[in-house]
Amino acid sequence: MNIIIDAMGGDNAPAEIVKGCVMAAEDFGEKITLVGRGALIKSELESCGYSGDKIVVENADEVISGDDEPTAAIRKKKNSSLRVGLEMLHKDMGDVLVSAGNTGALITGATLIVKRIKGVRRVALAPLMPCENGCFLMVDGGANTECSPAFLKQFAIMGSIYMEKIMKISRPRVALVNIGSEDEKGTESVIEAGKLLKETPINYTGYIEGRDIPLGRADVVVCDGFTGNVVLKFMEGMGIFIKNALKSLLFDGARSKMAALMVRDKAKAFAKQMDYTEYGGAPILGCAKPVIKAHGSSNAKAFYHAVRQAIDMVNNNLAGAIAENINSY
Repeated sequence: MNIIIDAMGGDNAPAEIVKGCVMAAEDFGEKITLVGRGALIKSELESCGYSGDKIVVENADEVISGDDEPTAAIRKKKNSSLRVGLEMLHKDMGDVLVSAGNTGALITGATLIVKRIKGVRRVALAPLMPCENGCFLMVDGGANTECSPAFLKQFAIMGSIYMEKIMKISRPRVALVNIGSEDEKGTESVIEAGKLLKETPINYTGYIEGRDIPLGRADVVVCDGFTGNVVLKFMEGMGIFIKNALKSLLFDGARSKMAALMVRDKAKAFAKQMDYTEYGGAPILGCAKPVIKAHGSSNAKAFYHAVRQAIDMVNNNLAGAIAENINSY
């Protein structure tokens, strides 16, 4: 297996990316190709004290920044780390690609270069997010701001396959985001999508309201990318708010600090559950080969888990499972 990494994408590139990949190479033993400015990457590898043979470097001098217009950047910056990595994946020079770079450019490049699975109408960004009893998969998290009922149906199918294959959940519960539970509520697209999903052989449980999403009442939450991105960013903000509030509550004065010691283990477990770095990245479902979008601010730990996630996606042949089932439902 060869895991292709865009070493120049994201806020902490390449230092944190290299650190995370060194940790992953030592623990998982799979080949990792770091794509980007070779001299800089090799310098970071030396700083990590890495001298193994599991990590190789593929030089690419250009970088697609977060400010670049996605389509123009993919077309014009042909020697960028992201473009070179996607070309390698398309040419079977690797099995999966991970990038923390420009989301729009990654989705555009994955669609134009790696291509979609035959029959898939739109690829979808699918972040794993924490909830009361574990985590859920949101599809779509921002790739498609407007979605037809047919798109939403396919998102539900792909999300269900991901949670079954990768997260090992038997018959994952699939729900459609809406403003109420009644059949007649919602936009035309949502109402029609609900009808389609009732006839689809997945474990569709009906509509889900916003307040029920963090309570873990679905394993796959389906919505258009506009709604999904709003929910994603809101939950990220709430996570920061809760973390800061707990710090203030538990460490404000001697008595609070004593109380904090008594609940330290539970607080650590809760913090781990809420930590996005534990979940890896967001798969771009529907690509002919696995592509993962890591968080833009990913640190070494996040990239370590993104590599673990990439290995799981390849070993479980996620793209093949989606290709096999997408047109039969």
